[in-house]
Amino acid sequence: MQSFRVVVIGGGIAGTSVLYHLALKGWTDIALIERTELTAGSSWHAAGGFHAINNDTVMAALQSYTISMYPKVAEESGVDIGLKLSGGIELASTPERLRWLKAEVAWHEMMGHEGARLMDVEEIVDLVPIVNPEGLTGGLFDPDEGNLDPNGAVYAYAGAARKRGATIITHNRVLGMKRTRAGWELETEQGPILAEHVVNAAGMWGRKVGNMVGINHPVTPILHHYLVTEDVPEIMAIDWPMPAVTDLEGWTYLQREQNGAVLGVYESNPAHWHPEGAPWDFGAKLLPPDIDRIATELEIGFARFPALATAGIKRWVHGAFAITPDGNPLVGPVRGLPGYWAAAGVMAGYSQGAAVGLAIANWIIDGDPGDDVYAMDVARFGDWAANDDYLLATTYQFYARRFLTTYPHEQLPAGRPLHTTPAYADLKAA
Repeated sequence: MQSFRVVVIGGGIAGTSVLYHLALKGWTDIALIERTELTAGSSWHAAGGFHAINNDTVMAALQSYTISMYPKVAEESGVDIGLKLSGGIELASTPERLRWLKAEVAWHEMMGHEGARLMDVEEIVDLVPIVNPEGLTGGLFDPDEGNLDPNGAVYAYAGAARKRGATIITHNRVLGMKRTRAGWELETEQGPILAEHVVNAAGMWGRKVGNMVGINHPVTPILHHYLVTEDVPEIMAIDWPMPAVTDLEGWTYLQREQNGAVLGVYESNPAHWHPEGAPWDFGAKLLPPDIDRIATELEIGFARFPALATAGIKRWVHGAFAITPDGNPLVGPVRGLPGYWAAAGVMAGYSQGAAVGLAIANWIIDGDPGDDVYAMDVARFGDWAANDDYLLATTYQFYARRFLTTYPHEQLPAGRPLHTTPAYADLKAA
């Protein structure tokens, strides 16, 4: 029987980052097991954008770490990840949103993230001439934003981990696992494997892998669209690094793709897909686009970026990724399951993947994640969060509110009332 000190399940950006960070800290008796090929879940069809700005300043600090690692991992592995640090702009269309962006700049300055600043409409149009300025009140520019080749990033982490002695085993689905006196015994398609530690980085299959050990992680796949245009003359005329643009009131994001563009949407009417987890035989596949469901957001996007309205569409990308009730990853040890670790639900993998890998590696080897990781600690959810009605309602709510103005200590309605006091009915009726 093969044995390793740590086995990571899942070969996407989260799993390869965990493997690399374990190797970076000197552990070599470690392996990653992938069901098919690396990236074959959500990672391969990601748009590849990343950003440091986050409403949660703790997550923003972790995302800054992720971005800082890309040049290092690319150099160490020798893999070209197509890294473009072009910066990014968040657009505001109301005075309230502009005040919110001003507060966001202050939050990040407090955390030591310098460089983010407010922009007026004229400067926005100067940097991204394809933006229609109608209705804009300003924006926020962050230099630590850009995009990369998502496949290249995964293979860079994998290659750098291999160079440091890690093992990667592909085409080897985990069929089950159990806790024994010797550690975790994994049943796989290629035979049994024994591990002291097991890390669930299975992405859209994270819930199913958790079920193997008797837990029901609150993570589920949800669908997402973006389109890639043919060449756009107005973009071809831009001879400087064009920043990515997020139209917060329009639920759309834009990034340059060679001489064309990527236009993605976070629609107000999202759709789940296989809530129990992706089918085991689902690989590097896309789903037929559901254009009617995103028609409203597309119309707004084409109005904000009119040069795209007449551009040819090279391809539609309609795939699923894993999402949790609050949109943050599930990371860390699980009480009652010594040696089992979660690194699941990493929706923004290219903004947060390295931070997840660092936290898990520190936690396993040093007994402490090394930083404040409460915002992504798996322990923030109890068994109550595994309720399907709660999970679907809250993940729907998070996705639909992705670009909405948020405020500290908001109490959102989805999933409530899950548990009530004896006085609840009387108080509600009063």
